[in-house]
Amino acid sequence: MAVLPMKALLFTLLCLSFTSYSDGKNIHALLVEAESFDKKGGWVIDQQSMDVMGSPYLMAHGIGIPVPDASTSVTFPKKGKYHVFIRTRNWTAPWSESAAGQFEVLINGKALDQTFGVKGKDWAWIEGGTVNIDHTRATLTLHDLTGFNGRCDAIYFTPDASDTPPSGFRELEVFRKEMLGLSDDPVERAFDLVVVGGGMAGTCAAISAARLGVQVALIQNRPVLGGNNSSEVRVHLGARINLEPYPALGNLVNEIGPGRGGNAQPKDYYEDDKKLKAVLAESNISLFLNYHANEVEVEDGKILKVVAESIETGQRRAFKAQLFADCTGDGTIGFLAGAAYMSGRESRDTFNEPTAPEKADNLTMGISVQWFSEKLDAPSGFPDIQWGLPWNEEKSFAITKGDWDWETGMGKDMIEETEFIRDYGLLVVYSNWSYLKNHYSDKEKFENEKLKWVAYIGGKRESRRLIGDYILTENDLRAQDFKSDGTAPTSWTIDLHYPDPENLKKFEGEAFRSIAKHIKIYPYPIPFRCMYSKNIDNLMMAGRNISVSHVALGTVRLMRTGGMMGEVIGMAASVCNDKNVLPREVYKNHFSDLEKLMTKGIGAADLPNIQNYNLGGTLMETEKIK
Repeated sequence: MAVLPMKALLFTLLCLSFTSYSDGKNIHALLVEAESFDKKGGWVIDQQSMDVMGSPYLMAHGIGIPVPDASTSVTFPKKGKYHVFIRTRNWTAPWSESAAGQFEVLINGKALDQTFGVKGKDWAWIEGGTVNIDHTRATLTLHDLTGFNGRCDAIYFTPDASDTPPSGFRELEVFRKEMLGLSDDPVERAFDLVVVGGGMAGTCAAISAARLGVQVALIQNRPVLGGNNSSEVRVHLGARINLEPYPALGNLVNEIGPGRGGNAQPKDYYEDDKKLKAVLAESNISLFLNYHANEVEVEDGKILKVVAESIETGQRRAFKAQLFADCTGDGTIGFLAGAAYMSGRESRDTFNEPTAPEKADNLTMGISVQWFSEKLDAPSGFPDIQWGLPWNEEKSFAITKGDWDWETGMGKDMIEETEFIRDYGLLVVYSNWSYLKNHYSDKEKFENEKLKWVAYIGGKRESRRLIGDYILTENDLRAQDFKSDGTAPTSWTIDLHYPDPENLKKFEGEAFRSIAKHIKIYPYPIPFRCMYSKNIDNLMMAGRNISVSHVALGTVRLMRTGGMMGEVIGMAASVCNDKNVLPREVYKNHFSDLEKLMTKGIGAADLPNIQNYNLGGTLMETEKIK
């Protein structure tokens, strides 16, 4: 069963949002959320920072070409004069006095006097002047002027000039609920297992459990599945499948994973539809695309329910279950539930790891904003931007593709500063390309090149790691200290990223290029105890937020490995369901049942192995560690 955004539902909710008002001075006011526009045009929804700035928003990601208008119809409470406020920001303000993302707001085809996206380093309500409404039914339009990521969160119309909407996170949350008529009692459904996060780990967890008879809700806060392996981020799968001690693990990854490799490739390389069709084929899965989980109810160390909000309509749904799986990458559900977690780098003394730094710090691997160009038969221009970083021949990269190593944000807060990190990634791509096209000494080489694709969804590698009953470390991997509860094997090198020293110098400590340092290992079965929380009894996890040290994360974070972890926790959910136990009891008393399932596997065993790209430098049995 799939629960997808439906036009009829959206229309009903929009009508509610335009006719429900709170008591008090804003009884004749109107709040319009940009992400709920019924025609998005070329604007895209960005929810990556909604837990920090309060809402999803629309963004004009045109890569230097203004995108088609977004528009919607609204009903004003009455005719008359309204003061207009637009919640927006100038995203390039931290680096430049000029503004990249400029746009206009039109009412019935007439633009307000102000241009938006030019003021404010932070999200704020910007005054847009006044407008006279002669008919209660009107059309609102967002008109992009630049194609460079202008962003609009909401538009507020009020008869009272002093009625400025609140800016504080909690005050704004209450204001939105009142103005949009959103219920405090979300629609609630019960499942056996709720999986939050639709990357490879979460998708495999949902399918694995469903095929074993578990009723699953799969919640994903984007319109596509796959996470970093989706067409939105475009990172290819890595590491190996079908290894000992359970060679059948990975058959599901092979079944749903793309047949072609490569980062920053054309959209079809990532086969979003293949993943979606696999999920929709499972009658035991209810899929909730475009829902962001941001509330958790806990009692006596167990999660009772997770609440998720539609990134388009604001509608909230509650999901009850006996078991939950955090496959968000950021460990969001565990964090909200009060699960113990780690972040940054542990000191060398913490786990006695030789690769760890002497002192603990907040350095994490970063976010990649990948990109590529295409060669045309005729010259193609690009704006000579005035808001970019200062650029010159020495700083420039005379290339036509930005791969994984276009990585930034290391040392910043990967949760609180996601928007800043992603924006800096966009800024350097545009700055470099503008220089190559307009000022580079050999710019003729790029004359026919057109910037084809730039990611606006950041590809994260590391943030929170939820602590389980066991923490996997570098020493386990190096010593091949196998545990009795070993499951999916990690097979990539210990691959840790650091800011590129040269880039760090040239850009005054704000690097956007990374280097990777590899430590070769043999395949290592990840203990099951790393895949459930030590203090939230009914929470499992798969993917990059499992219970490992920062150093060990360097190998387990690969997506084929994450997909196999998903297969394992889906199987564990079925054992929990059958035996009426929690994950820790599977480890203590029913691990043999999980072993049988891992031995048999859950994916199609008769398919040819198409997962033979990007296997990494794993040492196999005949090799020696040097």
